[in-house]
Amino acid sequence: MTKATGKIKLLIVEDHPIMRIGIAALVSTHPDLEVVAQAGSGEEAIQLHQQHEPDVSLVDLRLPGISGVEAIGSVRKRNPAARFIVLTTYEGDEDIHQALQAGASGYVIKGMPHQTLVDAILKVHAGGRFLPPTVKRLLASRTPSAELTSRERDVLLRIAQGKSNKEIAVELDLAEITVKCRVSVILMRLNVNDRTQAVVTALQRGLLHLP
Repeated sequence: MTKATGKIKLLIVEDHPIMRIGIAALVSTHPDLEVVAQAGSGEEAIQLHQQHEPDVSLVDLRLPGISGVEAIGSVRKRNPAARFIVLTTYEGDEDIHQALQAGASGYVIKGMPHQTLVDAILKVHAGGRFLPPTVKRLLASRTPSAELTSRERDVLLRIAQGKSNKEIAVELDLAEITVKCRVSVILMRLNVNDRTQAVVTALQRGLLHLP
């Protein structure tokens, strides 16, 4: 909170300029909130956070370069007390889980009422956690046993790209039988019957993001 104004200092991290300006305009209408910096990438967010030391940062998950989750984790390694709210379009349970694991204290989905974001900022600034009912339900539906390893995610990404087991094996320098086994494990973990269902489910849950 700035000593001069008594307002809560905010950093907005969003790669779309119009969206970023819109968010800044919305929160600035509140008498207790002040936007002190805006970033368009994860790298810029880390730099500006160190420079301005905001009280609360609003961060999108999908950013050019490093992701929002990676930016949050990087800042909190240096400053464990840093407070973050994820403001994103992603509603997958895995997205929410990863953000909270990285150190976010709030998760707000774009399209929620303006007051929801303001409430989140005020609560997180006060040291609390803010998860709207919709987000809590999504998080509660997450099954830890459905987590995928980094290698399984590599295979899943290539499945989404329409590649065969043979092509995946060549790209990842694996035996084709190994890829076949990993595909079977992926289907089992996601509780689906085929590769198409695996991709659809992974996209819905936030286990996979396509460009």
